[in-house]
Amino acid sequence: MKISINGKENLCIADIQKEFETAFPYLKIEFFRKKHKSYEGSPKADLLDKNTPINKLTSRKGSIEIHEDLTVNEVEKIFEDAFGLHVQIFRKSGKSYLETSVTDGWTLKKQNEVGKEISELSS
Repeated sequence: MKISINGKENLCIADIQKEFETAFPYLKIEFFRKKHKSYEGSPKADLLDKNTPINKLTSRKGSIEIHEDLTVNEVEKIFEDAFGLHVQIFRKSGKSYLETSVTDGWTLKKQNEVGKEISELSS
Protein backbone atom coordinates (compact mmCIF):
# COMPACT_ATOMS: atom_id res chain seq x y z
CA MET A 1 0.00 0.00 0.00
CA LYS A 2 1.16 3.52 -0.68
CA ILE A 3 0.41 6.42 1.63
CA SER A 4 0.79 9.90 0.18
CA ILE A 5 0.86 13.07 2.21
CA ASN A 6 0.85 16.13 -0.01
CA GLY A 7 -0.42 18.88 2.26
CA LYS A 8 -4.09 18.58 1.26
CA GLU A 9 -6.32 20.26 3.82
CA ASN A 10 -8.83 17.41 3.94
CA LEU A 11 -6.48 14.46 4.67
CA CYS A 12 -6.88 13.41 8.28
CA ILE A 13 -5.69 10.59 10.53
CA ALA A 14 -8.90 8.61 9.88
CA ASP A 15 -8.14 8.52 6.13
CA ILE A 16 -4.76 6.87 6.73
CA GLN A 17 -6.28 4.54 9.32
CA LYS A 18 -8.97 3.39 6.90
CA GLU A 19 -6.43 2.70 4.16
CA PHE A 20 -4.15 0.80 6.58
CA GLU A 21 -7.00 -1.25 8.03
CA THR A 22 -8.24 -2.15 4.54
CA ALA A 23 -4.81 -3.64 3.78
CA PHE A 24 -4.46 -5.24 7.25
CA PRO A 25 -7.97 -5.94 8.62
CA TYR A 26 -6.75 -7.33 11.96
CA LEU A 27 -4.45 -4.39 12.67
CA LYS A 28 -4.96 -0.71 13.30
CA ILE A 29 -2.65 2.25 13.33
CA GLU A 30 -2.92 5.03 15.88
CA PHE A 31 -1.18 8.41 15.94
CA PHE A 32 0.37 9.96 19.06
CA ARG A 33 1.73 13.36 20.10
CA LYS A 34 5.07 11.93 21.27
CA LYS A 35 7.54 9.34 20.10
CA HIS A 36 7.84 6.04 21.94
CA LYS A 37 10.79 3.67 22.18
CA SER A 38 10.87 0.31 20.41
CA TYR A 39 9.12 -2.43 22.36
CA GLU A 40 7.33 0.17 24.51
CA GLY A 41 3.76 1.39 24.42
CA SER A 42 2.44 4.91 24.11
CA PRO A 43 0.42 6.62 26.84
CA LYS A 44 -3.28 6.86 25.98
CA ALA A 45 -3.15 10.54 26.98
CA ASP A 46 -0.92 11.17 23.92
CA LEU A 47 -3.39 9.58 21.47
CA LEU A 48 -4.45 11.98 18.71
CA ASP A 49 -8.07 12.29 17.58
CA LYS A 50 -8.80 10.50 14.31
CA ASN A 51 -10.28 13.70 12.84
CA THR A 52 -7.00 15.61 13.24
CA PRO A 53 -5.82 16.98 9.87
CA ILE A 54 -2.41 15.61 8.90
CA ASN A 55 -1.25 19.07 7.82
CA LYS A 56 -1.67 20.19 11.46
CA LEU A 57 0.85 17.52 12.50
CA THR A 58 3.49 17.82 9.78
CA SER A 59 4.53 20.11 6.95
CA ARG A 60 6.48 17.31 5.26
CA LYS A 61 5.19 15.93 1.99
CA GLY A 62 5.84 12.69 0.17
CA SER A 63 4.84 9.06 -0.17
CA ILE A 64 5.74 5.91 1.68
CA GLU A 65 5.29 2.26 0.76
CA ILE A 66 3.98 -0.09 3.43
CA HIS A 67 4.03 -3.81 2.68
CA GLU A 68 3.35 -6.94 4.68
CA ASP A 69 7.01 -7.95 5.02
CA LEU A 70 7.89 -4.84 7.05
CA THR A 71 8.11 -5.23 10.82
CA VAL A 72 6.08 -3.04 13.14
CA ASN A 73 9.34 -1.33 14.17
CA GLU A 74 10.13 -0.57 10.54
CA VAL A 75 6.67 0.88 9.83
CA GLU A 76 6.82 3.10 12.89
CA LYS A 77 10.30 4.30 11.87
CA ILE A 78 9.18 4.99 8.28
CA PHE A 79 6.39 7.29 9.52
CA GLU A 80 8.83 9.01 11.89
CA ASP A 81 11.59 9.48 9.30
CA ALA A 82 9.38 10.47 6.38
CA PHE A 83 6.84 12.70 8.11
CA GLY A 84 7.84 13.14 11.77
CA LEU A 85 4.62 11.31 12.75
CA HIS A 86 4.50 9.07 15.80
CA VAL A 87 2.47 5.92 15.22
CA GLN A 88 1.78 2.71 17.07
CA ILE A 89 0.39 -0.49 15.55
CA PHE A 90 -2.31 -2.46 17.40
CA ARG A 91 -3.41 -6.06 16.76
CA LYS A 92 -6.99 -7.27 17.07
CA SER A 93 -7.56 -9.71 19.91
CA GLY A 94 -11.17 -10.77 20.00
CA LYS A 95 -13.23 -7.60 20.31
CA SER A 96 -10.40 -5.36 21.45
CA TYR A 97 -7.02 -4.22 20.16
CA LEU A 98 -3.67 -4.68 21.91
CA GLU A 99 -0.50 -2.68 21.38
CA THR A 100 2.08 -4.77 19.55
CA SER A 101 4.94 -3.36 21.63
CA VAL A 102 6.14 -6.80 22.79
CA THR A 103 6.02 -8.13 19.22
CA ASP A 104 7.37 -5.07 17.38
CA GLY A 105 9.86 -7.34 15.59
CA TRP A 106 7.07 -9.28 13.85
CA THR A 107 6.08 -8.46 10.27
CA LEU A 108 2.72 -6.89 9.51
CA LYS A 109 1.78 -10.14 7.78
CA LYS A 110 2.46 -12.20 10.92
CA GLN A 111 0.71 -9.66 13.16
CA ASN A 112 -2.35 -9.69 10.90
CA GLU A 113 -2.42 -13.52 10.75
CA VAL A 114 -2.17 -13.83 14.55
CA GLY A 115 -4.91 -11.21 14.94
CA LYS A 116 -7.15 -13.18 12.60
CA GLU A 117 -6.49 -16.48 14.44
CA ILE A 118 -7.16 -14.98 17.88
CA SER A 119 -10.29 -13.18 16.69
CA GLU A 120 -11.70 -16.32 15.05
CA LEU A 121 -11.05 -18.38 18.19
CA SER A 122 -12.80 -15.88 20.42
CA SER A 123 -15.90 -15.47 18.26
